[in-house]
Amino acid sequence: MSIWRAGTVQAWLEVVMAMPMYIRACSENVKSGKVLLGLTDDDLELGLGVSSPMHRRKLRLAIEDYRDAENGRGLSKAAHMDHHWVAKAWLSDVGLPQYSQAFHTHLVDGRMLNSLTRRDLERFLNVTKKFHQASLLLGIELLHMLNFDKEALQARRGQCEHQNLDPLVWTCHRVMRWVREIDLKEFADGLQNSGVHGAIMVLDPSFNTDSMATALGIPNSKHMVRRHLVEEMKSLVNSARSGAQQDYERLGMGTPPTLLRQNSLGRPSSSASRHTDDEGSLRRRAVKPPVGFSPKARGGRDLSCHSSYGSLPREGREEAPPRSEGSPIHGYSGIEVTNV
Repeated sequence: MSIWRAGTVQAWLEVVMAMPMYIRACSENVKSGKVLLGLTDDDLELGLGVSSPMHRRKLRLAIEDYRDAENGRGLSKAAHMDHHWVAKAWLSDVGLPQYSQAFHTHLVDGRMLNSLTRRDLERFLNVTKKFHQASLLLGIELLHMLNFDKEALQARRGQCEHQNLDPLVWTCHRVMRWVREIDLKEFADGLQNSGVHGAIMVLDPSFNTDSMATALGIPNSKHMVRRHLVEEMKSLVNSARSGAQQDYERLGMGTPPTLLRQNSLGRPSSSASRHTDDEGSLRRRAVKPPVGFSPKARGGRDLSCHSSYGSLPREGREEAPPRSEGSPIHGYSGIEVTNV
């Protein structure tokens, strides 16, 4: 980017960033890639007229990514996830296509996904249901585990397309097919637009059989059907949760994310009311925000990011391998396997 001329900067803004609305101000103020690399949040708002906080964030994250690339690190894998892919493919995969228009309007791309908080989801993207927020954040957590590598994600999904293995990477559509395969096909359509996908089944400790039964619309009176679901869920999820713990430890990511037990599909824990909504975000590693950005913390807590602006994983980290049957099962701290 540092060797770009004005024309290249404008082409990047229009084609790559999908922001033609800012080209006029850019042509008047940004004459080279070096200038672009040095822009701050105030520069974007006052100099380029980028009044949308989400659009400014998208530009900040992209500039930070290119700034890192200048040091030889290369662009992050998330740079290959444009806003069209996020709004159409990814939201469909996590079972929440109803939010596609909001994500598209705010041009949410892969870099932005890594920065989203519950507050962002509610304030900017109209995601008010707590379970839907959790679904999106855990879908992002899965991307983080795979280094935001779309090809790696598709490869793992392909390996379990016809086998009931590695549910961590299952899409909502794959979960629906599993429901049909365990002879509950009359309830499978209940998962449409529900936000139920593999990552929330495996990584959310509060997602249990009651949660799944409620999502499927299985009446409480159908005790034997629910008992059947209990056994199938145990068989599918328990070993996957243990495997996720091992993957976190092997990748040096600490322990799996902990979400509040505020689950609109299941029963919230008695302690849920003692926490604020901000504590419901995934607890992730704190790292440096991009230059020129000073997020304000409320109540003493930094609410700026889901992981952090401009700190996307690079290619040096190995992604988690697919799980297979017969893998050793160890204790999963932080997830109550017996809840299933």
